[in-house]
Amino acid sequence: MLATPAHASSHREAPFIAMNPSVDATDLYMFRSYETGRSGFVTVLANYIPFQDPQGGPNFNQFNPNALYEIHIDNTGAGVEAMTFQFRFTSTSKATALTVGTKQTKIPLINSGPITSVNPATLNVRETYTLTLVRGNRRTGTFSNVTNAAGGATPTVFDKPVDNIGDKTFGSATGYAAYANQHIYNVNIPGCATPGKVFVGQRKEPFYIAVGKIFDLFNFNPLGPEVGGNNNDLEGKNVSTLALELPIACVTAGTEPVIGAFTTASVRQGRLINPAPKTGLNHATVDGGAWTQVSRLGMPLVNEVVIGIDDKDRFNASLPKDDAANFADYVTNPALPTLIQSLFPVTAPTNFPRTDLVTVFLKGLSGLNQPASVTPAEMLRLNTSIAPVAIGAQNALGAAAGDAAGFPNGRRPGDDVVDLSLRVAMGALCVLTGPSDSFKVGCKASDAPSGALAFTDGVRKTSTNYGAAFPYLTTPLPGNLNPPPAVGTTYP
Repeated sequence: MLATPAHASSHREAPFIAMNPSVDATDLYMFRSYETGRSGFVTVLANYIPFQDPQGGPNFNQFNPNALYEIHIDNTGAGVEAMTFQFRFTSTSKATALTVGTKQTKIPLINSGPITSVNPATLNVRETYTLTLVRGNRRTGTFSNVTNAAGGATPTVFDKPVDNIGDKTFGSATGYAAYANQHIYNVNIPGCATPGKVFVGQRKEPFYIAVGKIFDLFNFNPLGPEVGGNNNDLEGKNVSTLALELPIACVTAGTEPVIGAFTTASVRQGRLINPAPKTGLNHATVDGGAWTQVSRLGMPLVNEVVIGIDDKDRFNASLPKDDAANFADYVTNPALPTLIQSLFPVTAPTNFPRTDLVTVFLKGLSGLNQPASVTPAEMLRLNTSIAPVAIGAQNALGAAAGDAAGFPNGRRPGDDVVDLSLRVAMGALCVLTGPSDSFKVGCKASDAPSGALAFTDGVRKTSTNYGAAFPYLTTPLPGNLNPPPAVGTTYP
């Protein structure tokens, strides 16, 4: 399975989505906000559009105006959404033209000069979005508008910052950061007493992984140094982020502190191609019919290295509540540990069915992030009653290293989910649960002979590599970034 054309956390993880990057969810993060004074909030970050080279002109990376992007919250443990935040995008051309001889000729660029403010005249293509909250079923529930707290209760059109075109356009990395920060909005969320925040825009790719070597049949020592053993192959990439900061009191229900989250993208069921589109953006196709889900992401690396290649598109189109019926064998009898055993002198766990993996992926760990009543369903789960850990004090190995505010209790940008997922796959929970099975995972240390080994891809970041405030992910790399090759580099 690792030899298939899949990359990174959930970048290009399924055949259909690999051909449709604008609706490809790459990573989902959810954690109690650790910005000073914001511990009463939960931050949810859903990243889309993988492997963005900074020099992405002339069109750069826009969200698909013919798609529906959603972040779902399950606050009962039922495996279904109780709240859904829907993002819809529009791109509008200003048809900026120059006088060329006796003609007015439209420019071929997304901007015509420097940019410092929201929607200046020099921005030739304006990208905006609306944000809707649905309570109950995402298609049949109660719909209401999330609005700009500075603009009252009227429906709001929010601006998305254009990608980091380069330093001549924005002056510097600091200049782009100042420009992008103008697109952080305080928002009124229907039914919530306290305003939240929203930001949508390009960020530097936060995920870190030795992706090239991993998918070359683990072409490295998986028991080597945890830091500096390999290069982060995503260091030179950007990504597009949907970021929400939500009051804890608004997203929890009753006395249950655990919430689950997953993100999906849907497109219309039908499409007609127009080979001679009329003037204007986004008219090369005519899309219609029901929304059809084509991308889904909760826990990292599930579709990537757990689901078999023939079922990856099916998983992306599925709902969490159906996971136990549709995909249980991939979790209870996973292929990845056996593959690792075939490549290295280590021993895969022998406890079948793998109840430990069912627990961590489909239920949450008892005493950490498992709801009191839970339907097995794959999603990211967070216990909102566990206090956040300040930036600089977080442990990248999360709960396994005594930092209960980290993965698998939610996921922060600095959490090393690659190392943790490898270790869990090889039976770490069977060792960590102890003789009394404190995590209630149904296995013991003798079931996992290699479960105590420190499996790693050799890439590690920490919380200090990211921001200390919402939206936490850092300024994207500029389009003019084109570092020269290292001294002595030669090419065939």
